[in-house]
Amino acid sequence: MFEYTKQILTKVSFDKVLFRKELKKAMQWLKKDERKMLMVWCLTTFGHRYGDIIHEVFKRFGHF
Repeated sequence: MFEYTKQILTKVSFDKVLFRKELKKAMQWLKKDERKMLMVWCLTTFGHRYGDIIHEVFKRFGHF
């Protein structure tokens, strides 16, 4: 599921609203250890573009 989530986020990364929506969905599906890996991947891959969204979503789920 982790790899699938990365694919989806990459595909929707052109749109801020879709990115937030899919990231929230992923947080509900993934296991805790996968969430941590996703956080690192998101910050590395999209942090320059969507850092505010990434922090917002992960904070809501208790990872910041």
